[in-house]
Amino acid sequence: MRLELPANTERFGANTFHHIQKVFEMDGGYEMDAEFSSPFHIIQQISREQIYHIERDMAIVIPVKNERLRLLEGVLSGIPHDCLPIIVSNSQREPVDRYRMEQAMVDTFCRYAKKRYVIAHQRSPELAKVFRDGNYPHLLDENGLVHNGKAEGMLAGITLAHLSGKKYVGFIDSDNYFPGAVFEYARLFSAGLSQSRSPYSMVRIQWQSKPKIVDSELYFAKFGRVSRITNHYLNSLLSHYTGFETELLRTGNAGEHALSMALALRLDYSAGFSIETYHFVSLLEKFGGVIPSPFPEVMKSGTDIYQMESRNPHLHDADKGNDHIKEMIEYSLGVMFHSPLCPENVKKEILQELRAGKIIGKNADPVLPRRYPALVNLDFKTAARTTDWQRHGNFIPA
Repeated sequence: MRLELPANTERFGANTFHHIQKVFEMDGGYEMDAEFSSPFHIIQQISREQIYHIERDMAIVIPVKNERLRLLEGVLSGIPHDCLPIIVSNSQREPVDRYRMEQAMVDTFCRYAKKRYVIAHQRSPELAKVFRDGNYPHLLDENGLVHNGKAEGMLAGITLAHLSGKKYVGFIDSDNYFPGAVFEYARLFSAGLSQSRSPYSMVRIQWQSKPKIVDSELYFAKFGRVSRITNHYLNSLLSHYTGFETELLRTGNAGEHALSMALALRLDYSAGFSIETYHFVSLLEKFGGVIPSPFPEVMKSGTDIYQMESRNPHLHDADKGNDHIKEMIEYSLGVMFHSPLCPENVKKEILQELRAGKIIGKNADPVLPRRYPALVNLDFKTAARTTDWQRHGNFIPA
């Protein structure tokens, strides 16, 4: 792969946020070009060997909820062979057991592909047992099962990836219509992570475009409404502390992203549609130097956050309506509003935004999403010993 070097960076405490990188060639050739060794070159070449070394240590988590089986199969077909797919499903079990259908489809596909995989139902007692035995009750509801929600499924996926011995974990939505886009995302994850000099790294994908039908014609929109709003206030928050206005953060709602396991286990998380935005908020809070960090090793090594623009457009399932958009905006801005780092002027702007859009009432504050502490607090050794991967049908052994 041949990539543009980041044109700009913003540093905040131990965090280094890199500007969007453009893909020049998705396949940069087998032989390494000596020209790229020049310190004055603005294009870098990521070798196939570098990408392979990341892929074989990476799990790709696919959160699923009542998705069309052919869409899920297409996503699976786009994941590079050496990556471990982890499907965390919250699909219905009755009157029709869709999860059982997903299990059968995934098993058939992976048998033909000779591919290892893990699949679990989010509300299964077996999955809940991992967190109960690991002394991490935060993810469990009053019934002792993992909470409903995509964010909770993603945390379960990180846990399963770590139990599977993976060093990296990526996330790709199950409603993507283009397997080629899925393949590119996974390759971008590997290319981004291979650039980092720190063990604490993250890659976030900005779509090339999100096609829509407008007046019977295809229109390639660059940013959606939620992304525009979220990115604006994330940049306002960062600018307040650096003293310089910036527009560098472009991936506040990036569903397609990947992390080194070392970083994934040390971030805090939030529920609902705020989880991707809260990645940035947690980075600023924990490693920004304003609040004492519980992880001095991260403060010493620093974090590398890469943003990369895909070449493939992102075409996913149909628009879910204006209420869905409003909920995403409220949750995304809510985690910023309630952060101890958020200054009063940014809080005031957020309230004006939400009230003007009739997302919250005149005297209301944005929602405070449920928070989850870092997964490094989970006792993985105990959880691994007490989980019988072979016996329980809700887990398929990797």
